[in-house]
Amino acid sequence: MYDVIPFSDLSVGDRVSAAKTVTEADGALYIAATGDFGPVHIDEDYASGTRFGRRLAPGIMVAGLCTSVLTAELAGVLGVSIEDSFWFTGPVFYGDTITVDVWIAEKHEETRTLVWEASAINEEGKEVLKARATLKYPRPKPA
Repeated sequence: MYDVIPFSDLSVGDRVSAAKTVTEADGALYIAATGDFGPVHIDEDYASGTRFGRRLAPGIMVAGLCTSVLTAELAGVLGVSIEDSFWFTGPVFYGDTITVDVWIAEKHEETRTLVWEASAINEEGKEVLKARATLKYPRPKPA
């Protein structure tokens, strides 16, 4: 059902990449779930008058790709996010294919935390997102 990776099995430098095409359906579901009805995401006429010239996919939805790659492909589902920082370095448009590269930057045994970082690029090789976040892992249940 989901990957349970023990904290002890994770190491600094562990890394994974995954790609996803951001679709109109992705945006519609995110917008409906969050109520983020910013016109730059939903109104083509409005968005055409911005510096981007067309509608953008919601940035925090794109940031969510980092956490999904992290939990599905690298660190498993046990860690709980306690701090997240995202830098939106370029626009993401519906139809863009985004490649997310996620790696473990720090591991702190005493606090059972991992610091992970990520970078996302579009199909043109332009960076669109950077991330740095901390995950806290539960202590194992006594045997």
